[in-house]
Amino acid sequence: MRATVRIGVSFALLFVTVKMIFFWTGISQYNVVPAVLINILLLLLAVAVGLYVSKRKDNSGSALSDIKNGMTSGVPYAILVSVFIYFYYDTIDPGFNAHQIAEAQIGIERILENPIELQGVRESNAEFELLSKEEIYEKLKSGPEGFYNPTATMTVSMLAMLLLTTMYSIFITVIYRKIVFR
Repeated sequence: MRATVRIGVSFALLFVTVKMIFFWTGISQYNVVPAVLINILLLLLAVAVGLYVSKRKDNSGSALSDIKNGMTSGVPYAILVSVFIYFYYDTIDPGFNAHQIAEAQIGIERILENPIELQGVRESNAEFELLSKEEIYEKLKSGPEGFYNPTATMTVSMLAMLLLTTMYSIFITVIYRKIVFR
């Protein structure tokens, strides 16, 4: 296994460990922001360290080969973390999605109970103009139910991490070529 791939896998396992520690200790149980920020940081470190190790071995490649080497550590990270996220929300902590759906439904109910906001909802969507409050509620609650499921979460996270991997590889290649490895 290439060193860059090993680095990506190592950082992915580090994220899995951190996420499981959060789960076991109850740290930020319903707040995803700390885990997302740690995920972004570890992805950046995986690309940066992978590219650094690659450049230390062979400093004579082109910028395109550097970007590719950065991505060879970021892509395994993105795939492993996305698969873990699917299993985490599907089997380890399915209560998180149920809690998020319940919170969204309560928010929808609050909006529909206020006559001014209900009128705003009806005006924002022509389809809702002739529907009753209960019918509007049924249509609106399908949104959070579709969004808060493990498959959608995995898909969105994989796409986001692959995009970040590409951007990080480009930016870190520029930084390494202009500053670090002159």
